[in-house]
Amino acid sequence: VQLQASGGGLVQAGGSLRLSCAASGSFSSINAMGWDRQAPGKQRELVATIASGVGTNYADSVKGRFTISRDNAKNTVYLQMNALKSEDTGIYYCNLRNPMANWDYWGKGTLVTVSS
Repeated sequence: VQLQASGGGLVQAGGSLRLSCAASGSFSSINAMGWDRQAPGKQRELVATIASGVGTNYADSVKGRFTISRDNAKNTVYLQMNALKSEDTGIYYCNLRNPMANWDYWGKGTLVTVSS
């Protein structure tokens, strides 16, 4: 299984970016896709997840600003990030997981830099 993320870059505070992550390979259709991030000098943290059925989950720090969505036909997850803040700067890692079955896969990460 491979995850290929794209869409990172440099943006001014208040701006928007859209991240995409496409999964390829063989895996169960019952899964969750999502994004974690790691800011410089900080631990990796969950940003948002979306299940293959219904249900999304967001970190409190991004609620109301970020929207996660997925296209199951394309095995792709998106993260629309609006009203970006400098504290959103970090490397964003997409993931594909099934906690009940105890497996997960991770992409290499894409850098998001928000200038103030």
